[in-house]
Amino acid sequence: MASYHPEAAELLRAKINSETAQLSWLELEPHFAHGSLIRISPALDLLDAALAIAHDQAAQVRQWQDDGLLAAVSDDEARQWQASNARLWTVVVKPFILVQPLASSHDQLQ
Repeated sequence: MASYHPEAAELLRAKINSETAQLSWLELEPHFAHGSLIRISPALDLLDAALAIAHDQAAQVRQWQDDGLLAAVSDDEARQWQASNARLWTVVVKPFILVQPLASSHDQLQ
């Protein structure tokens, strides 16, 4: 891992934040078929997860996986999201698309 520079980390966080978007499951479904969707629990900050993956912080990512906060989108989740035409927060961290269920119904009104 490269040396840590706080300014660069803040710039990357701002860049990732600017690239987040709400997308419908219909738009994400083809990426699920390719196995590139990673579910981020609402208990975990989407930007923190994206930064950890972007910075290859494997130990942190493994810990979140062990805690159930980060995982490949399951078939059951995909079925539920398809049935409800869910909208999810998303951000791309190549080669993955991180998805996170909206925190509340208020978010869905936007």
